[in-house]
Amino acid sequence: MKYYTALFSPETYQAFTASSRDVSGFKSTQQTEANKVEIGDRLICYVTRLSRWAGVLEVLSRPYVDDTPIFYEEDDPFIVRFKVKPLVWLDVAKTIPIHESEIWDALSFTKNYEKTSSTWTGKVRRSLSQLEDNDAKFLEKTIFEVANSEQTFALDDQDLKKLATHKIRTTDKVISVTVPDSSEEPEVDKEPYLSVRESTRIQALIAEVGAAMGFKIWLPKNDRVAVFTEWKSDLYPVLDVLPLNYDDTTLKTIERIDVLWLKGRMIVRAFEVEHTTSIYSGILRMADLLALQPNMDIDLHIVAPDHRREKVFQELRRPVFSLLERGPLWRSCTYISYDSLKELAALPHIAHTSHSILDEYSEVAE
Repeated sequence: MKYYTALFSPETYQAFTASSRDVSGFKSTQQTEANKVEIGDRLICYVTRLSRWAGVLEVLSRPYVDDTPIFYEEDDPFIVRFKVKPLVWLDVAKTIPIHESEIWDALSFTKNYEKTSSTWTGKVRRSLSQLEDNDAKFLEKTIFEVANSEQTFALDDQDLKKLATHKIRTTDKVISVTVPDSSEEPEVDKEPYLSVRESTRIQALIAEVGAAMGFKIWLPKNDRVAVFTEWKSDLYPVLDVLPLNYDDTTLKTIERIDVLWLKGRMIVRAFEVEHTTSIYSGILRMADLLALQPNMDIDLHIVAPDHRREKVFQELRRPVFSLLERGPLWRSCTYISYDSLKELAALPHIAHTSHSILDEYSEVAE
């Protein structure tokens, strides 16, 4: 028997809780991982954004594909599915924070890191990551113990906001969105020069990783001098002109995106770096691109410091970004933390690695 992670957003956690709990679904991009899971294996369930462990599911079937909606009334993305049996499922007040010292200090992938770090998050960035037996059995035992006790773990105001779902009905579907709190204070950058420098380093690192993987790179012309200062290389495969046949409005939108990776005449991935500037502006540029070219198949990423993760998720799920012609923006645009990007860049043999590995370092605002 093996143990794997199953990630739930606050929204899908609540939907699963209210359901018969006999089917667990994953995205089509995880078909390969799903094929490794056998009948009798167990899924240790984790709620993202709340950072809490929620339950244990026993796998009762081999993976199968079914696009009948489970969590979404239309266009459910979790089509790779297993029949499951919940061995234990915790009410939200009993879900176990990973940052509890008894948990943090016991798990092999957290105990050597500061609780404020995001370096440990590799195991919980993506579903169907195999857990070490010692970690999995400890979590399973702890989840059962909490379920059979009176113990609860308080939810603070931020947790409650993450659990608050807002639904809007369109002509053909119901969509879950978030409404950012207007009382939130804007960030005040006390060291603007250092912030610009760090943002530029990250922009250069994205370009460097893309170049190592064999892509041509696009950088906004006004950024290039600064980026080249941070990007240590003898050769910069940076395009002078985008080889794209789009109208002027689309081209001007694309040209302003912080980093593009291109293969031939095709954009493969696009990145916006949001250090202290308004996250909304970077996401708006991505949304503009998809609105102008709804059939364009590009992986989009917002790259930002770990402490801005929740803000990125909130903005991606605004109503205006959930009603795009091709579907909610959060399905096309993911979040990558600075720490995750640096971890990716440090991988050996990066030049021989497929760009699809970015999916393992990205987080979805589900």
